[in-house]
Amino acid sequence: MGKAMSEDYSDILPKGAIFEMLPQGAYVKVSAVDPVTRLEVSIVGDRSARIDALKIIVLRKLARTVEKSRQSPGKVMKRRDDPPSGWDL
Repeated sequence: MGKAMSEDYSDILPKGAIFEMLPQGAYVKVSAVDPVTRLEVSIVGDRSARIDALKIIVLRKLARTVEKSRQSPGKVMKRRDDPPSGWDL
């Protein structure tokens, strides 16, 4: 994983990312959040996969999402501030 581990996203994600891993049966849900933009992405991977490999995949996805939001700010779904209604559930 030489090249993948050396990728630098400090220009896109200056404060890094916050990771969360939730094992669910044979799979694990890996989420990453950019603390600056508060954009969140997630992937589902094999539970037997290496943790750092899953983190690299979700970090790449987050970097692409943040970059896309900078290029076209209106096209990325914004986080809702209002509480969910019964229809949202």
